[in-house]
Amino acid sequence: MLIAIAIVCCGIEGTLWLADWGLFGPYRWRVMSLEYGAFWRGLLLNWKPNYPGQPQAMFVTYAFLHGGPLHLLGNMLVLAWIGPQLADRVGQARFGLVWLVSLLGGAVAFALLSASLSPMVGASGALFGVIGALVALRWRTDRDWRRVAWASGGLVLLNLVTLIAQGGILAWETHLGGYLGGLLAGARLTYRQFDEDEWHSDFGR
Repeated sequence: MLIAIAIVCCGIEGTLWLADWGLFGPYRWRVMSLEYGAFWRGLLLNWKPNYPGQPQAMFVTYAFLHGGPLHLLGNMLVLAWIGPQLADRVGQARFGLVWLVSLLGGAVAFALLSASLSPMVGASGALFGVIGALVALRWRTDRDWRRVAWASGGLVLLNLVTLIAQGGILAWETHLGGYLGGLLAGARLTYRQFDEDEWHSDFGR
């Protein structure tokens, strides 16, 4: 699942990057990808969609688009760092479920909390969800609220610093929704994993 996510994200951004430089396909592909795949809050208001089902599909498609190679690189490095930590504990299928719940949670939070009508893209909401799931796993094993508080506080600080560094351009709502979604999904998967493995005493395998 990790490799599949990376291939899709890198494949899309790589194709768009080549189009940006006129090496493959039309130059307009970048703009078209945003028009058809980014998350647009206006589509939940009174904007006309480009195709039937776009207001629903964008809750997923936004996470596989990026604002450029550097945006993609940052997210893929984080995925390579924290993704295996979660996948090794819950398995590839459950990792995929956490990823899906997290990106949906990020989109929902952005829709509810943001006032921006600009396109929102990126896998960072799902990545925050992976962190949330890891926090839930740690809580399940040691029941230490301090770890949860420190992790959550650290992510808030990271968002604040990034928000200032980027001049206020940051979809923090997506990060928040993704983190909460991953936290809840991770907690549920943790309990389920424990229930399934308690007879074998190999929780966390």
